[in-house]
Amino acid sequence: MVEKGARVAFKASFLGRKLAYVYEIVEFVPGSKMIMRTVDGPFPMETTYIWKALSDNRTQMTLQNKGEPKGFSKMLSPFMTLMIKKANKKDLEKIKKILESSTFE
Repeated sequence: MVEKGARVAFKASFLGRKLAYVYEIVEFVPGSKMIMRTVDGPFPMETTYIWKALSDNRTQMTLQNKGEPKGFSKMLSPFMTLMIKKANKKDLEKIKKILESSTFE
């Protein structure tokens, strides 16, 4: 069940590296908004999802990531920003394809 304080473990691949994160849900409004922050992982990050119904069968989702690289990663910040945007776009296209090919009751 999704609720404030719940923790979610993620595994991802980014720039050829395997990453593991633990996020904590810090805000959840069902059908509208969810904000998660890392509690464990290679760098601090906050991810916000906002959903807005456009019609009975269409929903717009906005995704925003915020983070402050530290150490060596700080020097690569502009490059990382571009790569994160590219990875997010790829993930969202995959989610869209899955959702649009699924049948929901």
